[in-house]
Amino acid sequence: MVHIRDVILAPSMGAFFYDDQAAIRAGLDHDGFDYDGAPQTLGFARVRQPAEALSIGLALDDGTVCWGDMVSVQYSGAAGRDPLFDPEAMARLTKTLVIPRLIGLDASQAELNCREVLADGPDGSLPIAVKYGISQALLAAAAHAQRCTVAQIVCDIFDQPPPSKRVPIFAQSGDARHLNVDKMILKRVDVLPHGLINSAAKFGENGEAFCEYIEWVAGRVIKLGSENYRPKLHFDLYGWIGLGIGKDPAIVAEFIARCAERVSGFELLIESPADYGGRDQQISKFAQIVEILGTLGTNAKIVADEHCNTLDDVRDFCDAKAAHIVQIKTPDVGSLLDTARAIQYAKTCNVGAYSGGTSAETDVSARACVHVALAMQADMMLAKPGMGVDEAICIVGNEQNRAIAQMTHFTCGSEHSDG
Repeated sequence: MVHIRDVILAPSMGAFFYDDQAAIRAGLDHDGFDYDGAPQTLGFARVRQPAEALSIGLALDDGTVCWGDMVSVQYSGAAGRDPLFDPEAMARLTKTLVIPRLIGLDASQAELNCREVLADGPDGSLPIAVKYGISQALLAAAAHAQRCTVAQIVCDIFDQPPPSKRVPIFAQSGDARHLNVDKMILKRVDVLPHGLINSAAKFGENGEAFCEYIEWVAGRVIKLGSENYRPKLHFDLYGWIGLGIGKDPAIVAEFIARCAERVSGFELLIESPADYGGRDQQISKFAQIVEILGTLGTNAKIVADEHCNTLDDVRDFCDAKAAHIVQIKTPDVGSLLDTARAIQYAKTCNVGAYSGGTSAETDVSARACVHVALAMQADMMLAKPGMGVDEAICIVGNEQNRAIAQMTHFTCGSEHSDG
């Protein structure tokens, strides 16, 4: 039996930046890589600032240290999300409230440990980012104690068979919206390119700039890819259909259907076509968009992101059929076991389960998420962290392949010994 004997905290960096979404939506111009203007969201000292994280290491009594990373999403403080991550405040809370709960625990008991350590404190629930990082470390510790992969720990908790196939990977381009598409195509990414359609200039008058871009992406796939390579085309619009041409669900659905006609040889996924300003409104209007798209005879699908943050949010979106696919944005959900529950729930509702996240994450959090998506057989998972494409595909793709190879060759606990 292996126990947690000590806890280590270390400052860490996210792979990208935290961005003030409200300021960017207001139309700020780029100043090189930065933005020219003042922030609008509480907690931001500037519109774009480096993503900070906090690593937590569980020191086991056999000398091993198992790590997890507390980190938030790129657009913190927007659409009902937790405020901007404050590593100093998170460290103080962890030292006073969480570390005493961790010392002495049997490292092998991941589900029990997550339930007890991540329970609400006297002043309310733990911040989502804290739950996220600690759950990573507890799952890693259980995998070490049981001599198996984190994916197998998750499979055992949720009574899932060992995964027999890889989960499709979705890569995001960042602002290098042309060069990075070529990279994705050459590496045969399953779903691409995200596109970062987060401004009026990228959407264009009446959406024409966006339509031209999706046609260009489809054309590059045909030119650079092989005949049997047809990735799904997934674009994140950050609400710009609603901002650019109107929020009426019929208008939104009809625009999406017209886009699908322009790339008829591909399956088109549109994330966050409009932002209705609140959770309940988002669910209601998205359900209408889904229904209208069904009557239009298009294969286009919408993906929920904004206001779909927690496990309860995911469940409510799924119950209302308020999306064809839900992004389960891992740092917004909190505990990775809740990410697993969200994936499982979406699949039972016949809603696509997209294990997402953010460019602002770390290598540790990205690898941990791979195991959960793989164990629960999500419909796709995000290549993360960062916006460089190559690094994220490498980290997520290799972690998935290694986990599958390891589970193919070894059975969880087969070499475990209490001695």
